[in-house]
Amino acid sequence: MDTSEFVEFAKTTIDFVADYNRNLRDRDVLPSVEPGYLSKLLPEEAPHKAEKWQEVLKDVEQYIMPGMTHWNSPHFHAYYPTGNSYPALVGEIVSNAFSCIGFSWITSPACTELEMVTCNWLGKMLGLPSEFLNCSGGLGGGVMQGSASESTFLCLLAAKEYTTRQLKNLDPEMDEVLIKSKLVAYTSDQSNSSVEKAGMLGSVPMRLLPVDDKCSLRGETLKKAFEEDLEKGLIPFYVVSTLGTTSTCAFDNLDEIGPICKQYNVWLHIDAAYAGAAFVCPEYRHLMSGVEYADSFNINAHKWLLVNFDTSVLWVKDSKRLVQAFNVKRIYLPQEQEGHVPDYRHWQIPLGRRFRSLKLWFVLRIYGVEGLQQYIRHSIKLARLFEKYVRSDARFEITTEAIMGLVCFRIKGDDSLTKELLDRLLARKRIYLIAGSYQNRIFVRFVVCSRYCQEEDITFAWDEITSQTAEILQEKLHVVKSSDEIATRIKILNLATKDISQKIS
Repeated sequence: MDTSEFVEFAKTTIDFVADYNRNLRDRDVLPSVEPGYLSKLLPEEAPHKAEKWQEVLKDVEQYIMPGMTHWNSPHFHAYYPTGNSYPALVGEIVSNAFSCIGFSWITSPACTELEMVTCNWLGKMLGLPSEFLNCSGGLGGGVMQGSASESTFLCLLAAKEYTTRQLKNLDPEMDEVLIKSKLVAYTSDQSNSSVEKAGMLGSVPMRLLPVDDKCSLRGETLKKAFEEDLEKGLIPFYVVSTLGTTSTCAFDNLDEIGPICKQYNVWLHIDAAYAGAAFVCPEYRHLMSGVEYADSFNINAHKWLLVNFDTSVLWVKDSKRLVQAFNVKRIYLPQEQEGHVPDYRHWQIPLGRRFRSLKLWFVLRIYGVEGLQQYIRHSIKLARLFEKYVRSDARFEITTEAIMGLVCFRIKGDDSLTKELLDRLLARKRIYLIAGSYQNRIFVRFVVCSRYCQEEDITFAWDEITSQTAEILQEKLHVVKSSDEIATRIKILNLATKDISQKIS
């Protein structure tokens, strides 16, 4: 295929993407396929000779599209948003065209320096303390990771090494293996599964601590856990505090947790993967009160800031802790600029890294701070509309405080009703919601996810939910009536049998 054909292929693909996004509302949000469907449709071997691009693109619609869950559909209300916008997509195209692997400054100076600039921009937009910024004159700075999961794990490993070095400095005779065997990490029982997984991967126990009635981890609970473990000869070294938990979007109490971590010299990492984006709006920054105590802070720009996956931004106060944990020197890894600009290969787990900052740069410039604020506020406004619908219907109840773009609700009564509702909605594939749990009760999570979502889509979802609820409750009522009728007949039969027995005797 010559260059002109490639260009035509690219242009046609751009039109395909635009049409796909334009018509998302018309597609079922969930696919109607069974596991293994694709292997039955595609050849067992790769083609020996080149195929025409027109055929490949046609097969995307014919074979791939039927197996897609449409995360950007205005009818997708599960999990949390996945960022998407045309500026981000264009930035991704440019990044892929450059194909640089920016693990150090000289491998592509723009890759390193634009990442510094955009992390500073975003950090200032969120209202982070200046110690977290590359421009602060200190050791702090931002770096882009693949996901919040990676950021949590990365900081756990750095905290593990940092604590071990500190204890060895105090007593050089201490055995490093023994120190690491005593380390303990902490988080709430509402934190994301990736936090518990970080402990597994880092070979340290991750204690899941109970929360209060607002699903928030409190300082008293954390301090008690520290004291319990210290009495056992264990060493608290790492705490993951969540701002916007996955299940209910709850916020841990940083004003209480922060001073305790400082008192016990424990690394405090903040996971604000979803809700952190809302801090671009000043009216929500009170929810991160106490952030100044943190050693590291992470949000996923690829969730709620219109940047496509993967762009997870991590800020640290002391980048030396990362470098000391992950610096491996080789003659083929240039170090001429070390100390002048970040060598981001020391700030992450992999060596290679993509030019992720381009798509964030495109989004920040083309939307601006005001555009992103409007987008966040619009999502929250739609969530409040849905909350209003739920509160207006006596068949439902709100289970936890509705906050940000999330509303948690359930059908009043036995959990089986809410489970049946979820099953029916999943089978119908018109909207997509998932379950959560709180105080041993099942509820439905409704999240405003898509940038295409409008009031009409909230109404559509509510109509779908209420129509299925009406059928469930009607069927339940019918079963109850049938049961009552059967019980009455049995009672009559028993009386008749008793009467006949008396006559016989």
